[in-house]
Amino acid sequence: MSDEDYCELCDLPKSTCIHGNPPAPPPPTVRKAPASRTVVRKSATTSSRTSAPAAPARPVRHRWTPPDVFKPEILAVLSEAGGEMEQDDVFLELEIRMEERLTDADRELTPEGELRWRYAARRARQSLVAEGAMVKGRPGIWALA
Repeated sequence: MSDEDYCELCDLPKSTCIHGNPPAPPPPTVRKAPASRTVVRKSATTSSRTSAPAAPARPVRHRWTPPDVFKPEILAVLSEAGGEMEQDDVFLELEIRMEERLTDADRELTPEGELRWRYAARRARQSLVAEGAMVKGRPGIWALA
C-alpha cells in the first residue's frame, strides 16, 4: 500500500476510514398511496384573489343527519304520546319514522360506542330543553314543557 491509500487525518486505510469513505446514499424513497382526506375549499367570496363572481351556494350535504333534523320528529313523537315518553321508546319511534332518511354513516358508532343518529337525537333534545320546548324531567324520560 502506498501513502495515498491512508487517510491523512486518522492514519487508517481509506477503505475503513470515515474520512475516506463517501457518505452512504440516502435510502430509496417509497411512495405511498395518498390517504383519502376531506378537502375543505374556500368559497369564492372568502378568497383574497377573487376575480370571477361567486358561484351560487350549494346546499350543505352532511355525511350524517344533523341534530336539527331530529327536533320536529322528537316533538311530534312526544306530542302523540301525550307529552312524555321513555328514552328507549322515543329512540325506537324515531328510528321507525326516520328509517328512510338515516344514512349509512348515521348507523355507524361514535368513538364512545353509541349510534351516531342516537347521539344526534340526544343533542337535539338538549337543544330543545335549552329552547324551552322540553324539560329535563326524570332520568330516562323525555317530556314536553
